Amino acid sequence: MSTFPTLAVYGASGHTGRFVVQEAQRRGLAVVAVGRDAARLAAAAPGAVARREAGLDEPERLAQAFAGCDVVIHTAGPFMDTAEPVALAALRAGCHCIDVTAEQPSALATLAHLDAPARAAGRVVLPAAGFYGGLADLLATAVVQPGAPVDEVTVATALDHWWPTEGTRLTGARNTAPRQVVEQGRLVPLGAAAGAAAGAAADAAADADAPDWLFGEPLGHQPMVALPFSEVVTLHHHLPVRRIRSLLNRAALDDVRRPDTPAPAAVDASGRSAQRFEMVVQVRQGGGVQEARARGQDIYAVTAPLVVEAAQRLLAARPVPGGARVLGQVVDARAMLQALHGARALEVAL
Repeated sequence: MSTFPTLAVYGASGHTGRFVVQEAQRRGLAVVAVGRDAARLAAAAPGAVARREAGLDEPERLAQAFAGCDVVIHTAGPFMDTAEPVALAALRAGCHCIDVTAEQPSALATLAHLDAPARAAGRVVLPAAGFYGGLADLLATAVVQPGAPVDEVTVATALDHWWPTEGTRLTGARNTAPRQVVEQGRLVPLGAAAGAAAGAAADAAADADAPDWLFGEPLGHQPMVALPFSEVVTLHHHLPVRRIRSLLNRAALDDVRRPDTPAPAAVDASGRSAQRFEMVVQVRQGGGVQEARARGQDIYAVTAPLVVEAAQRLLAARPVPGGARVLGQVVDARAMLQALHGARALEVAL
């Protein structure tokens, strides 16, 4: 490994990938932009960024593209199709691998199928470390009392708008698996109708289990629907929780469901949209309730400081815990959230 950490960003020409490249550069890290299309990479990555072209159907070339890097940050979905080939190529190149999937099936497959290869390589494969999956995992882990069973974790997320990227729409079309929640300490389907994720039947099935939620301003009071993402998988993987539920405000679901909702548009020099979000995690444990909150701007943009901070903390860990793991297992959750709050990437209240 190099003396100075180098991050390879797979999917660097995509919407989230560009934010990750920009965040790594802002922190003074060396970056290699990797993708399937040389022309798109050239248009997306500044001249100072090294660029390497490789496709998912070229495992040796993909591993060569990651050669000399310390961590691969994988941002190109649908992850049900891309997570395994990218992670295996990263391990072959001697790299850790972090992805940003919101897809439950992808996160589950990574944890089940890539643990043994990652242990053999002495590297970490870390699925779902972005806004969906990683942030809720950090918030819950920061307030859970270690070693004691947890009665319930509720993740409530509200977006004032959800302007979906092309990748979000492709993933929504690809991911038709029933969504899962945790009941009695086990992953179980949310329900056949709710698993449809985007139809009126799904909303109707979810409504009965989704109370309204009061967020801070400007979001305020929000009608919610039960719509679990990869945070259910990450939390269940390492916390002894009896019940996990995950809620999203109905207005955001309506936005992403409408075919005419526009893609995000930049409103500042960093490329962030005007979208505001708040995530609240409530933990019921030992007869008490603990709460953690995170607020910020642009769910795609905030994924970048989350995964780059995770990469730096993973590289600083001694010893490195090889295997397929989740964010709350490999970092000090409270310290990482405080660092992100101090850098103004997020507003965090614990």
